Amino acid sequence: MTPHPYVGMWVTADGHIRQQLLANGRYDEARGARASAYRGRYEVSGTHIDYWDDTGFTADGEFVSENELHHGGMTFFREAAGAVAGSSTADPNE
Repeated sequence: MTPHPYVGMWVTADGHIRQQLLANGRYDEARGARASAYRGRYEVSGTHIDYWDDTGFTADGEFVSENELHHGGMTFFREAAGAVAGSSTADPNE
């Protein structure tokens, strides 16, 4: 897999959905208090991301900036390094 700049934690503004893109091409998504609600693999090509959930579900998204991801009708923001897990908001300007 070609390295890309989007590895890390991505979170919705309300903190309900947290998606970690791992360097090995896998992702782990938490929803609310449900850790690892979804897991699977992903591939990034340019600013486009494709997901293949371990259950067979597929999805895609687009990185509109280095800190903002549009996926599944939602907007995710890159979580700043050292941010507290479960915080209620993510600042897209960090």
